[in-house]
Amino acid sequence: MALLTSWIANIIGWAIAYLVGSIPTGYLAGKLLKGIDLREHGSKSTGATNVLRTLGKWPALAVLVIDVLKGAGAIIFARWFYPWLCTLPTASLSTALDPRNQQAWMPWAVCLAGLAVLLGHSRPIWLNFRGGKSVATGLGLLLAIAWPVGLGAVTVFGVVLAIFRIVSLGSILAALTAIALVCGLEQPLPYRLLVIAGSLYVIVRHRTNIQRLLAGTEPRLGRSAVVPN
Repeated sequence: MALLTSWIANIIGWAIAYLVGSIPTGYLAGKLLKGIDLREHGSKSTGATNVLRTLGKWPALAVLVIDVLKGAGAIIFARWFYPWLCTLPTASLSTALDPRNQQAWMPWAVCLAGLAVLLGHSRPIWLNFRGGKSVATGLGLLLAIAWPVGLGAVTVFGVVLAIFRIVSLGSILAALTAIALVCGLEQPLPYRLLVIAGSLYVIVRHRTNIQRLLAGTEPRLGRSAVVPN
């Protein structure tokens, strides 16, 4: 019974992380500021880049910051929530929630919460599972679990954006940088797997951008994307 309780508690934690990621920041900005569905404009994404093209720089900045906070917030919540489970009466009866095992299972719980928040942002339940590309939320996640990795990734993004003015290229190279850094630095195995899986997921979410990059038709910052009907 105690083991069942611990699994239910873990699932609740992961569900909360998913719902945090599912907060449709860009969609809400479009509805509140212009009464539009952002998924019907520009690149049809609810991410900060499409907000920039559709609504302007200040709404885009607000969406960017909130999306970063979503990723960081889910990790901070997980790091608080799972140790808190150990203080419950059932914890003394469950090996899974035993504080002596916390150091071993805690990174894995955080890893799953991180995947949940990324999935929530890109596949939000409130928008029929059509969301953004999880770049900003992934950055928040990186900064929360391993800030040197997050700092390195955002630095590469900034340099690429300054030189080429292509957001998608910066995002893809930042994701690859995150993989290289997390493998090169001393990090727990669950965190490495989280960053690798999350970065590859972000890259896959950019598959149409990759096609346009290869074709030389990917728009630069300040220009509108040509999206086929």
